[in-house]
Amino acid sequence: MRIVGVIPARYKSSRFPGKPLIELVGIPMIIRVAMIVEKALGKKHTYIATDDQRIQELAESYGYNAVMTSEHCLTGTDRVWEFSKQIDADIYVNVQGDEPLLNYKDILKVAETKKKNKDYIINGMCSIGIDEDVNNVNIPKVLVNDKNKLIYMSRLPIPGMKSNKNELPIYKKQVCIYGFNNKELKAFGKKNIKSTYEDFEDIEILRFFDLGIPIKMVETSGNSLAVDCPEDVLKVEAEILRLERDE
Repeated sequence: MRIVGVIPARYKSSRFPGKPLIELVGIPMIIRVAMIVEKALGKKHTYIATDDQRIQELAESYGYNAVMTSEHCLTGTDRVWEFSKQIDADIYVNVQGDEPLLNYKDILKVAETKKKNKDYIINGMCSIGIDEDVNNVNIPKVLVNDKNKLIYMSRLPIPGMKSNKNELPIYKKQVCIYGFNNKELKAFGKKNIKSTYEDFEDIEILRFFDLGIPIKMVETSGNSLAVDCPEDVLKVEAEILRLERDE
């Protein structure tokens, strides 16, 4: 069974243009993420899927595989769908390129869970940290049932509360590691339009609801910290330095 790790990367981010190339403690962010995927799956199974020659050239300068995709991908998953038409695999592990603090073991966990749950999309989640704001719209919140099947995902705090209570819910957030097979990617990409709730929330995994493909969430180690905007760079660098000191 061939498992590949795919990091979709575009240059023209609306909130943070050039984000994949930003240096974090001297190493470009997209390369930091590729190094994590490499640790999990090996360098020859690590790919960067991009529409920008600068990102392609950077990836190749570090010895990573780079596959060019179009400029018209609606989401990162659409980019992985385009990638899958060029590179054949049994499982595609989509790793978001702005999470340079992921634990490589979580990539392995998503891949192994996908192997055992062939009819489910697999996605990561963890508890929201005490220093994170549950009202931050940059953090997708996750609601699951007792079997960890996804009920809904929102940029608003879910579950909601009708009245004030002494005890708050345990809020979960999405960790952007996904496990797909080719059939699921094809269904997603062939739709070629955002679904209603996907468009409102700007959360691409919600498209699978319209496609009738169930989603199973898996608990990750919880050290996810994404670079969503320029203000996140300093805190991510501080965490990288802290982790390096503790090694």
